[in-house]
Amino acid sequence: MTARLYAQIVGVVVILIGVVGLILGEQSLGSLLNIDILEDIIHLVTGGLLAYVGFGQRDEGLARNVVGGLGVVYLLVGVLGFVIPMLFGLLPHGYSIVDNLIHLALGVAGIVVGFFLPGRGTTARTS
Repeated sequence: MTARLYAQIVGVVVILIGVVGLILGEQSLGSLLNIDILEDIIHLVTGGLLAYVGFGQRDEGLARNVVGGLGVVYLLVGVLGFVIPMLFGLLPHGYSIVDNLIHLALGVAGIVVGFFLPGRGTTARTS
């Protein structure tokens, strides 16, 4: 899987999660996932960044760096979520175990795709 394809798929999913979170407001989703406005905004930003490098440009190297970098961030958030669920008071409802596991999975997947899978080179636009 190329980093651009990963960014396209994960970017759209993360954007949809942010939009659904904004629609539902701040609450618990089935006692499994917590929804907070700050987290929804971060999902929209990170999903938008992934969608941009997936759909909006052709540079595989840039896509790999963004996917890997966001993978590191998601991994750190997943680990911190177990230790400090409210993230220093930024999240009123805090992270659930399911939230943390999803962040860890996104983190590991992003790091693997961004930094460890062989790339297909760079095909930058020339205009």
